[in-house]
Amino acid sequence: MSRPPPLSAEEIQARVLHRDGLILVIDKPAGLAVHAGPSRAPNLEECFDALRFGLPRPPALAHRLDADTSGVLVLGRHPKALAKLGRLFSGHATEKTYWAVVQGAPPADEGVFDKPLLKINSKTGWTVKVSDKGQTAVTRYRVLGHAPGMTWLELNPETGRTHQIRVHCADAGCPVIGDRFYGQAEPGQQLHLHSRAIVLALSKNKPPIVVTAPPPPHMLAALKACGFSPST
Repeated sequence: MSRPPPLSAEEIQARVLHRDGLILVIDKPAGLAVHAGPSRAPNLEECFDALRFGLPRPPALAHRLDADTSGVLVLGRHPKALAKLGRLFSGHATEKTYWAVVQGAPPADEGVFDKPLLKINSKTGWTVKVSDKGQTAVTRYRVLGHAPGMTWLELNPETGRTHQIRVHCADAGCPVIGDRFYGQAEPGQQLHLHSRAIVLALSKNKPPIVVTAPPPPHMLAALKACGFSPST
């Protein structure tokens, strides 16, 4: 007996931020994996049948977000669109913007984290660490606001390494709030990392597609303390 998807058709359709003939962009909820892992836990792909909108097959993931990260997620609506998106993402021809609220503060109000990252596999799972043996990883950042003991950051990853932003922030002494892998998370606390916006140049003859996702409810208190106003 198949289980129901983790979000109803109405719930997942309400999270569509952009839709055209090629792509869908949705607002991914925090705490839900994008695809089935070894545990076969509930995941976002189980909801995609409700996003066909008249096409013969459901859309498919064009890239990934961590289960605990919320925000902008791009789907291709058919194989041709997925191939085009694959070229954009692999060629770093997209502009991604993330928001994070971190513990403490980075070393400057703006700068670049560029330490190489290495993925370590073990019997109990895997993790990522800074290592000279790792792959090149570049994350640009700037401070958007402060509050006692925490900082609101805008981050633009120029590479797409696994857990890149989380490891770079932790290495700089300002781990993302709620990061149970690379920082400290209080019981029940969610990761304060949000995929805020993406720019996709899908056509040479049309302006780029720009999509923005509102911050998730669990980040609002910290963001407001740092100066965020929902009306801006």
